[in-house]
Amino acid sequence: MRRLPLLSALAAATLTAALLTPTTAQAAVDPATRVSAATAVGTHNAYEKATYTYLAQALDARPGMIELDVWPDILTRHWRVSHSNPLGNDNNCVAATSAAQLYTGNRNRNLEHCLDNIRLWLAAHPDAGPLILKLELKTGFSSRTGQGPAQLDAVLAARLGDRVFTPAQLRGTYPSLDAAARADAWPTRAQLAGKVIVELIPGTVEEGNPTDVLWTDVEYARHLAALASAGTLARAQAFPAVHRAQAGDPRSRYADTTLRPWFVVFDGDATAYVTGGIDTAWYSTNNYLLIMTDAQNVPPAVGADPDVARARVADLAARHASIASADWAGLPTVIPLVLPRA
Repeated sequence: MRRLPLLSALAAATLTAALLTPTTAQAAVDPATRVSAATAVGTHNAYEKATYTYLAQALDARPGMIELDVWPDILTRHWRVSHSNPLGNDNNCVAATSAAQLYTGNRNRNLEHCLDNIRLWLAAHPDAGPLILKLELKTGFSSRTGQGPAQLDAVLAARLGDRVFTPAQLRGTYPSLDAAARADAWPTRAQLAGKVIVELIPGTVEEGNPTDVLWTDVEYARHLAALASAGTLARAQAFPAVHRAQAGDPRSRYADTTLRPWFVVFDGDATAYVTGGIDTAWYSTNNYLLIMTDAQNVPPAVGADPDVARARVADLAARHASIASADWAGLPTVIPLVLPRA
């Protein structure tokens, strides 16, 4: 496969001349562009207080994606948001009932409050989005505490309401999500303004647990299949992602072939996609969403230079990423960048 060279500092400077401000960066993609044909920037672990004092500030930066780490608390049966504490919250979400309250008050709230923050912020910024909300379920679902896919759907529906673009809306009259994606049934960015696409990935603890034989991706795909069979797919609020980069069709890892058509979102390390000999054109050819993580670490690593970071986003857009996710909170001119996807 012919592989694109990494952009040099000189190319970065050239790109910067064309993308002078966040406003012009956003204008680089026509609002009538389908979400499958654009590349945006994601903020890794936007909930951490060291990154943003309040979650609303992460949204103020206008990212194309934010990520929350979620734990099902087996004692209280709450959904916690934290990087490493399964029994407590450690985040920048607040208990708000209006947009004016998003920048004040006690933080360290449950997932429900984080979702409230997103809904209130979007209501106050109707031109924003679409926003991919990436949920990493650190230990997966918890059937013994009644915190499974149906319960997560209920929380998402109750707190985000009609802000969610659902699997049923993508599928429409097509037989599966895969068929709908390949037909490019994704709405335009304008149609998804103010909307959220929820992505689910297995968590690091779950993936490292040898006793866990049912990961988030498979469990939620089974959930989708069961709902579709019952004629109730509209209840589903999220898209399970195939996690980690892999050559070919990564859905081949699922022995149950009936689950494969329920995956149209893929999520893996940007370096693996760039240097691992993976034909990423396959994703855009089929109109699948491709989230490339740790974009700043693709060799040569991006430091604090916004021009070089913009060039990295352009390079990953040329490599068919839908989202270039990175730790770029300190580069506010980069985060709202939206480019055509190759």
